[in-house]
Amino acid sequence: MSEAPRRIRLLPAAAALGLLLVVSMLVAVTLGPADIGTGEVFSAIAHHLGLAPDSTVSRLRDAIIWELRLPRVLAAAGVGAGLALCGAVMQALTRNPLADPYLLGLSAGASLGAVGFLLAGLGLLLGVGAFLGSGAALVVTLLIARSLGGITPARAVLAGIAVSALASALTSFLIFWSATGDSYREILSWLMGSLSGTGWSDAALALGAALVLGLPIIAGAKAMDAFAFGDRAAAALGVDVARMRWLLLGATALLTGLLVAVSGAIGFVGLVVPHVVRLATGTQHRRLLPLSALAGAVFMVWTDTAARSLFAPRELPVGILTALIGAPVFFAVLIRYRRAT
Repeated sequence: MSEAPRRIRLLPAAAALGLLLVVSMLVAVTLGPADIGTGEVFSAIAHHLGLAPDSTVSRLRDAIIWELRLPRVLAAAGVGAGLALCGAVMQALTRNPLADPYLLGLSAGASLGAVGFLLAGLGLLLGVGAFLGSGAALVVTLLIARSLGGITPARAVLAGIAVSALASALTSFLIFWSATGDSYREILSWLMGSLSGTGWSDAALALGAALVLGLPIIAGAKAMDAFAFGDRAAAALGVDVARMRWLLLGATALLTGLLVAVSGAIGFVGLVVPHVVRLATGTQHRRLLPLSALAGAVFMVWTDTAARSLFAPRELPVGILTALIGAPVFFAVLIRYRRAT
């Protein structure tokens, strides 16, 4: 497929997506069973930030805005940005267009860790269990790949598939053997991906992880461009291939683990969003990475808002909605790529 660097410019596109993200978050906070206006949202935020001494919003409506909706919207933006960024990085490192943040067994490992903690009565530490599980899955994947003769993209992917299958089987066994009643429903909701019950600590973790780990990842855009031509070509261009791959894999795995700890296993965001953005930006990662992060944040804000609003008072796990949207969109993107090549 031909490169299309002139289709879109980075700064105008980033400014437009950034503005769209801010507007989307403000509108998303107003949507729900309680009819809340944008003026009330501004008033509540200004009051809590100390910009206004008094708030014109009632205590109940203020709690809905500040304690329920706003942290959830912010967490959705952080999760969407991080997953889209990780997907773009994994596709570059593995040179595999089907790669996503969960390729190396991270999602299955996180699910195993979370389910284990829940069944052990440690539901309050569910995020810790998910993070430990994803980290363990990454370590096992890389050890298996290394035992096969060295860590290469192909070996890492194959090892990740094996680890993912094993972790999924163990998760299913734990659920079958031990889960009942409320624990079963809680586990099922988490495995489908959900931001229900998200608080300020979760929002801080998701946004903080996306910023702290996302910015160094974006700084490696030139190296990822070099990886597209193969390891030898990248080395000839001055890239320390082994070191850069380890750094990017480690940062991506850590970011994925932190995000999964917040939201559960949400699929298709990291797979679809980079492909859609790539159609407009071309393959240069200095444009692709930041714009994918912004587009992923916008996408996740709206899908989570739809998940909690469309069937109120019941709430649909957001992972179901991302799959329902992502699958046909990805199919359309693949058709577009086929016509362009």
